[in-house]
Amino acid sequence: MTSNHAEQARARKMADALACGIDDAFISQLVERFYSTVRQDDMLGPIFAERIGDWPHHLARMKDFWASIMLESGRFSGNPMRKHIAIGGLDEAHFARWQSLWNQTLDRIAPNAAVADRFREAALRIGESLLTGIKIDRGGLAAISARASS
Repeated sequence: MTSNHAEQARARKMADALACGIDDAFISQLVERFYSTVRQDDMLGPIFAERIGDWPHHLARMKDFWASIMLESGRFSGNPMRKHIAIGGLDEAHFARWQSLWNQTLDRIAPNAAVADRFREAALRIGESLLTGIKIDRGGLAAISARASS
């Protein structure tokens, strides 16, 4: 019963996403355009250039990631938290820049506001989660507690 409920929820999420204009073609276009911008960015470009040797492979993984998030495709497997923790020096400024470039890309290519908003919100939640994980890894729960009390 639980499995059937989960399958129905995934199917509804996919149908809803498709109905508003989120599909594999849009995800592909978004990922390609966004990472083209990132690669040219003064802050983020060097971080990616140092770590990504096979861009077609990375882009394919990011397309699978976003399809899994937005369409419940289940195509992505991996540990984004571990990958981001391994990048020394990532902080709020990097995530804010990433989000800014993401939003600019959405402003240029999203077929409508609903699509842009869904991708913005998902990226914001993911970024906040990754940043929290990085802070916990670097400073334990005390780093999060100090942030919450300030």
